[in-house]
Amino acid sequence: MSEQNQHGHSTTSSRGAETLQEISDIKRIMERSSRFISLSGLSGIAAGVCALVGAYVANNILKDYYVELNRGAASTYEDFTVLKIKLVILAIVILLAALILAFVFTWRRARQNHLPFWDLTARKLLWNVLLPLIAGGLFVLAMLQYDEWHFVAPACLVFYGLALVNGSKYTLSDVRYLGYSEIILGLISTQFIHAGLYFWAIGFGVLHIIYGTIMWWKYERVNSQ
Repeated sequence: MSEQNQHGHSTTSSRGAETLQEISDIKRIMERSSRFISLSGLSGIAAGVCALVGAYVANNILKDYYVELNRGAASTYEDFTVLKIKLVILAIVILLAALILAFVFTWRRARQNHLPFWDLTARKLLWNVLLPLIAGGLFVLAMLQYDEWHFVAPACLVFYGLALVNGSKYTLSDVRYLGYSEIILGLISTQFIHAGLYFWAIGFGVLHIIYGTIMWWKYERVNSQ
């Protein structure tokens, strides 16, 4: 009799384990169909490194400008316009480099996991991220048009944070916390307007590297090993 009970208990346990596995598989399939889960932590690290390089170059450009300004050799409106053009070109180059690296690392992870790279969820994610980014980009360009530099860094951080929060519902939920951090940092930087470049470097550089490292450790470390 005890053997029958043990056998029955073993069968029940086995069925319970199978049921839990089936539920886990269904949950995983639903997550894959509703969220873009191929974002790579290496993309965040690469974006952070690009941002830090850009901040370093921008800082040197600004130093050179102010040296010339103090010498009286860079006081015209044309000189200031050249400075703006240099910084805008630098920002575009850094953005393109970060996007290309993000594409490469994310595409590679999607391929390794045998997941689609460009599906309906990816398109929804892109649209929800682009909408605040485009609005923020136009707002920043308007500020530059009227030579309002002080709040460019805060605006970049806040709108970028809003874009991440808005898109987080279509990807890994961890992205939302990066978005919150960017928004908070941007609001803090409004009180330190002369340190905008440093806050920009922290938000787009340091936070990205920290986030990317956490994401890699949490989701990709096992596969890489």
